[in-house]
Amino acid sequence: MMYRSAIFLIVFSLFQMGCNTAQNATVHSPNGRLELNTRTSEGILVYSIKRDGQEIVHPSRLGFLFKQQTGYADNLTITGMATTSINDTWEQPWGEERFIKDHYNELTLNLKNTIVDGVKMSVIFRMYDDGVAFRYVIPGSEQFVMTDELTEFAVGSNPEAWWMKAYQWNRYEYLYEHTTLSEIDTVHTPLTMKVSDDLYLSIHEAALTDYSSMSLEHTGQNVLKCNLYPWADGSKVKGQFPLMSPWRTIQISDSAGGLITSYLILNCNEPNALGDVSWVKPGKYLGIWWGMHLGTYTWQMSEHHGATTENALRHIDYAAEYGFDGVLIEGWNQGWNADWYKDGNVFSFTEPFPDFDLNAVTDYALQKDVKIIGHHETSAAIGNYEVQVDDAFRLYKSRGIDAIKTGYVGHGTDIVPVGGKPGDREWHHGQYMVRHYRNIVEKAATYKIMLDVHEPIKPTGIRRTYPNMMTREGARGQEYNAWSEDGGNPPDYTTIIPFTRLLAGPMDFTPGIFDLTFEKAGRANNRVNTTLAKQLALYVVIYSPLQMAADLPENYVNQPAFQFIKDVPVDWSTTLVPHAAIGDFITTVRKDRNSEDWYVGSITNENERDLVLDLSFLDTDRTYKATIYTDGTDNHWMHNPYPVDIHTLQVDKTKTLKLHLAAGGGTAIRLTPTNK
Repeated sequence: MMYRSAIFLIVFSLFQMGCNTAQNATVHSPNGRLELNTRTSEGILVYSIKRDGQEIVHPSRLGFLFKQQTGYADNLTITGMATTSINDTWEQPWGEERFIKDHYNELTLNLKNTIVDGVKMSVIFRMYDDGVAFRYVIPGSEQFVMTDELTEFAVGSNPEAWWMKAYQWNRYEYLYEHTTLSEIDTVHTPLTMKVSDDLYLSIHEAALTDYSSMSLEHTGQNVLKCNLYPWADGSKVKGQFPLMSPWRTIQISDSAGGLITSYLILNCNEPNALGDVSWVKPGKYLGIWWGMHLGTYTWQMSEHHGATTENALRHIDYAAEYGFDGVLIEGWNQGWNADWYKDGNVFSFTEPFPDFDLNAVTDYALQKDVKIIGHHETSAAIGNYEVQVDDAFRLYKSRGIDAIKTGYVGHGTDIVPVGGKPGDREWHHGQYMVRHYRNIVEKAATYKIMLDVHEPIKPTGIRRTYPNMMTREGARGQEYNAWSEDGGNPPDYTTIIPFTRLLAGPMDFTPGIFDLTFEKAGRANNRVNTTLAKQLALYVVIYSPLQMAADLPENYVNQPAFQFIKDVPVDWSTTLVPHAAIGDFITTVRKDRNSEDWYVGSITNENERDLVLDLSFLDTDRTYKATIYTDGTDNHWMHNPYPVDIHTLQVDKTKTLKLHLAAGGGTAIRLTPTNK
């Protein structure tokens, strides 16, 4: 009720203050450290941001250009303003933090054009202790075609930046570059920057809805301009007023770890729109998946077909034995034997291959109390998928399948719109696909189906509004280690993505590979560039409410280290980041939502290091059994990746633990109370 009442007060204030002629306004964060100033300068609306009195974002332009309508870029004047404050807490149904504090001061500006009659626009600024968010609201009822959004972020220095180039054929699946900001061109968000040892910034967006996704174009002088992915005809956004843009977000932290524990993006999304979501359940799963990437199995029907009834039943047995919640089955449906990569119209989402008995598999899974996770690869043939999706969801739901992994493999512009001609290609990241992805999320919710989306639109926090949108890919995952010509993800990759891709939301990275050098698969040219202990630690460091034990199940047999994967939860009540240096190392500490256990994951890049973990986060007057899975003194990701030292200690909150991380290595710890 607090949230709704505050919004009412804003609307009321705008009407009351419509005659205000002030041309600048200031709003502070609740703790007073951040200050945003906005003003009109020669008819152009700009904003700037200070932290502790130091300007960190210089005057930056705001506004729009439309094909037909004029007056949203210049000759603007402020006609009214209102402020409000919110201090609330809300509960995630699942997540990395159970209770989210939503505390901000909000400024709403009303503007009009001094030359063009009838042009009105509002900009809403929210100031949090951990950053700034703003969005545009334009009233009216006309149709519009937006040709540009003029939003800028004029960074007041030349910081280090971790970035991925935009407008590439392979979507978001590239390694991150690390340069100064002045060296970037046009990049994806989140864009993360280190200004100094005590100032970190990350620019992204929240609540992306019926709009094109934002990349950032470096226009010189370390000014970053919003660059929206265009439609095939060159326009950026199409629709009808009123227009409400996504939030443009700047997360601001004293430390790299503080970016990870910022929930600003989630807070800028609307509350749960689905009502009772008790059917949305986090979990761990095995899968008929990794074998295809190794070449052990095939997606298509062949003598090595992975998704056979026999193989599915075997995986179900493993899942039941190990206590896993589900089994993912890829390659079960008709279409894989055709040239699907070039034409996804070949796929049927209801017809299985002759060697896969869907009814027998799902019946057996039910007997074993194991859920089947379905799979829909569209190959970016959107029309083919949308025509079949209701029948496909109904089929899955009738067989007890309530989670689906979807896929949109294809080049960045390989999206053929519904009713489009072969030449009418759209970007994965443009408004057309933003609409499609949201349509599938909403439709899945009507069938009470959870989603794991691969080749997705980047996360912008809509999991708060639609909690069935569980996890996504949206970066290079584990599979690149199996076949990528560059040798796979280097040791520093997983020390970068927690501060970049994962700031946007959960990622289905698929950790847990135990055959690191692919000795059994005979893949001499590829390997997983970590130690085995680091694979365990990734379950804590990389957050996903659906986590896969990605290796072939037989590779876990008689492996003592597998106990950690069986034990580690996927739903948390608290998350802490005591150690963090982007690209170097990270330690993540999480408390299980359903017990009093704590878990620790600590990983490093290609360099060996030792860290000291302060256990003061533990409860007072309790002792804990620490079960530690760590690298040995002679471990190395390339030369000696397999040994895992497993030992136990009695600890309490007054103690510290020494964490030894081998080159490319890690440490995983379970802390279990031994007294009440």
